[in-house]
Amino acid sequence: MAPSHPIGLLNGPNLGRLGLREPDIYGAETLADIENTFRNEAKNLGIVVDCFQSNHEGELIDKIEKWTDDHFAGVIINPGGFTHTSVALRDAISSSQIPFIEVHLSNVHQREEFRHRSLTAGVCQAVIAGMGPMGYYAALRHFAAKLHQ
Repeated sequence: MAPSHPIGLLNGPNLGRLGLREPDIYGAETLADIENTFRNEAKNLGIVVDCFQSNHEGELIDKIEKWTDDHFAGVIINPGGFTHTSVALRDAISSSQIPFIEVHLSNVHQREEFRHRSLTAGVCQAVIAGMGPMGYYAALRHFAAKLHQ
């Protein structure tokens, strides 16, 4: 029996350019490739998912508010550059009462100093960094295990 509440996959700025943007850091897979695999993994786990990407902070916040109103069971978020700058995104996550897992494709702690600080991580259940797209799928399996308990 599939859980009745979906899981969201939310990707922030520049992640729509995956596969083209710095493939030595982010890999060759496109966001469409990742979302297709994510949907297939979710289907195999009996989970309904919704995927969304935007370069605009307000659109990400609007999506969090919609998913809150739609009673999503969890959200996997890669805030991109907003990780380090957006108090507004942090507030939206915090006030949503949805469990969030923050995912970063690269290991942000091996990169520039400014990437070491996340404003959003403190209001997320967990953070996964440096596993590439596998981080998204690991977060999905975590939520699936929680939903099927």
